[in-house]
Amino acid sequence: MTAQPDSISPTSSGNGTVRVASRLNRFCLCPQQELKAEATFPRVAAAPLYIAQPAFEAMRDTVAAIHRVAALPGWRAAALAEAPASAAHDPGYPGVLFGYDFHLGGERPQLIEINSNAGGALISTALLAAQNSCCRELHGVAPAQQADEAECAILDSFRREWHQARGDTPLRRIAIVDEKPQEQYLFPEFLRFVALFAAAGIESVVCDPRELQGDAAGLTLHGQPIDLVYNRLTDFYLEAPHLAPLREAYLAGRVVLTPHPQSHALYADKRHLVRLSDAATLAALGAAEQDIAQITSHVPPTQRVTPDRADELWRNRRRLFFKPVAAYGSHGAYEGAKLTRTVFEKLLHEDYVAQEMAAPSMRHAVVENEVVELKADVRCYVYDGAIQLIAARLYRGQTTNFRTPGGGFATVCVTAG
Repeated sequence: MTAQPDSISPTSSGNGTVRVASRLNRFCLCPQQELKAEATFPRVAAAPLYIAQPAFEAMRDTVAAIHRVAALPGWRAAALAEAPASAAHDPGYPGVLFGYDFHLGGERPQLIEINSNAGGALISTALLAAQNSCCRELHGVAPAQQADEAECAILDSFRREWHQARGDTPLRRIAIVDEKPQEQYLFPEFLRFVALFAAAGIESVVCDPRELQGDAAGLTLHGQPIDLVYNRLTDFYLEAPHLAPLREAYLAGRVVLTPHPQSHALYADKRHLVRLSDAATLAALGAAEQDIAQITSHVPPTQRVTPDRADELWRNRRRLFFKPVAAYGSHGAYEGAKLTRTVFEKLLHEDYVAQEMAAPSMRHAVVENEVVELKADVRCYVYDGAIQLIAARLYRGQTTNFRTPGGGFATVCVTAG
């Protein structure tokens, strides 16, 4: 069974009046368990992150509300009208492993963006499985979920995708596809997916899309048929010429591709942040009042960057964060306070949105025998509107990165207060 939105729950400390999460983030300096056995493993943060139960519930409810809004005919029509032709194809299944990224430094969690092929889930479950308890036991605090439960939910989402597309036909072979996968920072995660699928009796292989061949029967890799493609590409609409075999097989229904172009178009286009932060727009699309209230209180005000707004945007730039509509992984993103006039003028003629700054939460940790302060963002891994896994990334700088000493993937623990 896939984890339902309310199935990830904390062990209560019994003291809801004390801001336990804030205190632990400030004063708990116990280290997070490192994964030293794997030299090529992505960077692991120096400490776990603590969040309060009300923050978890707010993220859960926001994810569910957005899922309902994205199913509205008006939303779908508006989203698909702006997307390339490949997004018009509805394969009949939602797409695995969405990532909803939140900042928790203010009064309530704020949704920074949605990703349609979020990486790091199985890095986070590996970290969960390796965790020590440290002083969390003193407060009755536990990780947001167990590693095996999260991995079962993730595996089940792939099975559900396959079942919705192919019914009871056995799922035999999966291709995990990315450009030059062995050079990807998260290649170790691809290998963990191979192991996860193998444990379930499903063969899988990691490959570059150029290795795939298409014909009237379907998609093959080195002569072997591929049933399902786990898509880790950042060409979200499969537009590059070398992706033609994959694109044609997907559009013809000869392979199950997840996530897929329509899932990106409906959720992850950053222009949606403009709609999600505007109550009048949501109402016009037919959203329920309760969902409008939930979403607009947890999505920072966002606007399109256009030449006619130049004076206003420049005047308010210090409280804005500028993001390219189609980029990923913080590429091309700028904190307004550090934006030069030359770069700003360039952005006016590119496809950008400007989002009100939402403060990240902070985590103190010991790095090289010194206590340092790190920023944190929280990622909810989501399938079909339900949270499967919560993880965090600790960092310094304008945007999330894996270069910061002491930064990296972090386990999330949920406290009662």
